[in-house]
Amino acid sequence: MSKPIFTLSLSLASASILQCIKEGYLLWLTIVPHIAKGARYTLGVRIETLFLDLLALTYTTYFTPREHLLKKQERIAECIRLLDILKYFVSVAWEGKVISNTQLETVAVKLEEASRRLLAWKGSLDNPEKKHHNP
Repeated sequence: MSKPIFTLSLSLASASILQCIKEGYLLWLTIVPHIAKGARYTLGVRIETLFLDLLALTYTTYFTPREHLLKKQERIAECIRLLDILKYFVSVAWEGKVISNTQLETVAVKLEEASRRLLAWKGSLDNPEKKHHNP
């Protein structure tokens, strides 16, 4: 296997939410080739578009300066909304037998983890004086 000519350095080591959503998207890409052609180009494309929109918005939100707190909070709320829609469409794909139970489980784990992280991020911005700690 050859090495890439260049690499992108985006300083995302601490961006676990982005990593989580990206992993979910990459899992989805392994599922898509196994979806029947009719559903692949309708529901499959819609799910892929939601993943990409969520990744782009989360990336933008992550790099929004903390000084723009209101904008950051609004963007996180939009990320949560997009993630909820994505989870709904994935469940529709499962109910329509477009994806299997195993495929649903692998993607759902990443989506639930992303949901928890987004809600925690929202909470930390809504209550900046409240530090999260384990009792």
